[in-house]
Amino acid sequence: MSESSKSPKSPSPVPTSADVARLAGVSRATVSYVLNNAEAVRISEPTRRKVREAAEELGYVPHAAARSLRAGRTRMVLLPTSHVPIGPLYSTFLNELQWALRRLDYTVVQYGSLGLDGDEAARAWAELRPVAVISPGQVALTAHGVATLKRAGARAVITMGPDRVPGAHALVLNHEEVGARAAAHLIERGRRRIGVVLPQEDGMELFSVPRLAGARAAAAAGVGAGVVVEALPMAFTEESAGALAARWRGLGLDAVYAYNDEYAMLLMRALQDEGLRVPEDVAVIGADDLLLGRLLRPRLSTVRIEMPTGGHLAALVDRAVREAPGAPGAPEVPEAIERYDLMGAVAVGREST
Repeated sequence: MSESSKSPKSPSPVPTSADVARLAGVSRATVSYVLNNAEAVRISEPTRRKVREAAEELGYVPHAAARSLRAGRTRMVLLPTSHVPIGPLYSTFLNELQWALRRLDYTVVQYGSLGLDGDEAARAWAELRPVAVISPGQVALTAHGVATLKRAGARAVITMGPDRVPGAHALVLNHEEVGARAAAHLIERGRRRIGVVLPQEDGMELFSVPRLAGARAAAAAGVGAGVVVEALPMAFTEESAGALAARWRGLGLDAVYAYNDEYAMLLMRALQDEGLRVPEDVAVIGADDLLLGRLLRPRLSTVRIEMPTGGHLAALVDRAVREAPGAPGAPEVPEAIERYDLMGAVAVGREST
């Protein structure tokens, strides 16, 4: 018989919890308690180790769908992803959040939401029957969308956008306050013609437009007389930053709030390449308080944004799943930080502002 005419091998049977129980010499219930991390049942550590070793030897893993049916809900936390660049501060926070949720025995599933918005996104998320959804804010959820998710079994819907959504828990960062703090910091240092960078990347206007509004509100609030605030579109590329820096002298601006530290560092380098002195000719401030901004020369002034830790938000998710509590508290108010030369205990000179 030729090799091609031989019958294909039958696939190996999928191991079951009964197989694990036989190999470990325990009941199927014990296997279920151990592999599902049940805390209500006391099982000795040697028995737990024996069950885990048997499962490892057989290549057995619990069936998530079956476990969900028994429990009446999944352990899936949906984390929609987006094409919008969110920066190191938020990336670190989201990584911490995922690790913390995993330690609480939740399965974090990232969902690519490109092309979806509002109620359409909520319906797509609901199809996966998550027990919780944490939306970073790039998708504009509605009260109807939140209701759709909850009807599908979501015990907690948490939004991290600039606006509150009825029916959802909200961690609202006041982006207007961020812009206002940055502008006030510049105005207090005698700057009167301030540029505000508006990132040109799609979706960033959710955050940049409120920050611009905050800067304009600070200028109009009597903090400084005759202050002008001008919007400056700029993409996160060397070419875009270079083009803006090349026409800076013609703009007549003496300061810039560059949206966040990444845009600020990019623009500051371009301004220096054009022969402009920072801060003598142009004061520069960012936001997020990134470590790299402290390593630059001049050091970058910034707006520190206090965010809850990933572990704190994971605990709130867990509590909402078990108890459906009220909305989490708001983060702290941003604080403007001025970088100084650190050659001693006395401030010897401002750096980027």
